[in-house]
Amino acid sequence: MTTSPDGPRDPDPTPSARLSLATDELMRRHPPRWENANKRVVFGISTPAGAVHRGTVQVTRWGAMPLPPEVDAGRAAALLEVAPGFFDYAPSVPPLVPWYVNFADPHVFAFYGGSLFAQDEMQCAEHPVLGAVRHALEAEGIPPLTVERGKATPVLVMGAERRCVVATNPDAGAGRPHGLYGNAFSRASVEAIRKATRALDPPTVSNILAIAALGGGLGPYSRVQIGHTLVTAFSGFRAAVLESRRLDLAAEVAIHTGWWGCGAFGGNRPLMVVLQLLAAQMAGVKALVFHTGSPGPQHTLDEARAELGRLEAETSVGRVIDVLVARGFEWGESDGN
Repeated sequence: MTTSPDGPRDPDPTPSARLSLATDELMRRHPPRWENANKRVVFGISTPAGAVHRGTVQVTRWGAMPLPPEVDAGRAAALLEVAPGFFDYAPSVPPLVPWYVNFADPHVFAFYGGSLFAQDEMQCAEHPVLGAVRHALEAEGIPPLTVERGKATPVLVMGAERRCVVATNPDAGAGRPHGLYGNAFSRASVEAIRKATRALDPPTVSNILAIAALGGGLGPYSRVQIGHTLVTAFSGFRAAVLESRRLDLAAEVAIHTGWWGCGAFGGNRPLMVVLQLLAAQMAGVKALVFHTGSPGPQHTLDEARAELGRLEAETSVGRVIDVLVARGFEWGESDGN
């Protein structure tokens, strides 16, 4: 049990499941299965025969956590750090611990081996151990789900090797005039894939946070939809804080994210930024690093900041959700990726 100035409070939650495996054992016992030929090309470059795997992978699955009663929208806005472009998995200096959001399907890492190359699948291609993690969960009887019975169940992977970098930007000279993102990946030539893929030797190590956004909504967001999204982000972010501090009590967490739920799932961009920032503040995160992709729509982030400014007078989480519902945020459309 932990204490606060007002006396004892409930103990922090613990994961519902934990796996700890040496990376070499994990890759040997549960090798990734690449259905798509171009994915096999990437894997052949990143992980050639005889490749050495080092370190230990910690996999945890968590339940949905109740939201705190209060939130500070002003402090939430101050957590935002804007990073143009896509995830670069840059090294950090302790005690800062970076976590990178996987824009997960409810079935975690389920489509890593197929033809699509959206954010989830790109992350798995660069961190091939994530495919092995899925098969290890299945083998251990742990549901490989980030949503179960309608409730968020974040999956965290600490210590995943990043073995390559795959360039997705358009480059006609390299054989990818329309880039490689999304469905363009499977249409590209083997030569284009080879030119786009650079092995990392030695590999770097990343921490991955898999949470699934809602998708397919129509019209304005409901209170249930906003509440579910906030709980999902908070539960994942809080789990990252707790898992980091399990290893180092002084750890400070930076969440690296982007347009979570705003691609194939059609989420409202300003609202999804607002909800992630509110969740980060409640979870005790030091910074929310927002990768804007290319090109970076700065005006959308400005809209999100303005929305948080309107919420600064509110401290009750329930009241904040009510205000956001009343704002009438509309669902968007899927981008097909």
